[in-house]
Amino acid sequence: MEAPHVPPSEAVRFRATLWTRWSDEDNQAVLNNAVYLTLFEEARHRYFGSLGLLDGNRFPFLLLQCDVRFLRPGRGGVPVTAEIATTALGTSSISQAYRIAPADGSAPWCEAAALLVCVDAATGRSAPMPQMFRERVAAFEGLPSAPPAR
Repeated sequence: MEAPHVPPSEAVRFRATLWTRWSDEDNQAVLNNAVYLTLFEEARHRYFGSLGLLDGNRFPFLLLQCDVRFLRPGRGGVPVTAEIATTALGTSSISQAYRIAPADGSAPWCEAAALLVCVDAATGRSAPMPQMFRERVAAFEGLPSAPPAR
């Protein structure tokens, strides 16, 4: 299995400070692996919220796939920095990269890549990405705003 492609920290344009809870640790006194998915979700919420792209608290997409590489054990009850970058925009998909590290600047705990797919809320099926959504994310990340050619 390949490591997720995550841009270097200096190339990432969005960061969010989040907190782990002391109860997020498992019986080995390290951050439970499932907690990282929640941290990614919280980071996504703040990322898309900062771009004005949330409909209330609803995302116009679903998580299709997530590949996480754990680099060192995390801890509960501490502030963390979540880095998030959109790395590609497809016709109906969004590729993102994440990094979670202690807020004190020490070495990262994990890196991840995720694939999100836009959905039609009424049918639950894949749908083309709304143009406004594409334009705002592309402008923020410096990505092409035109959908890929078929």
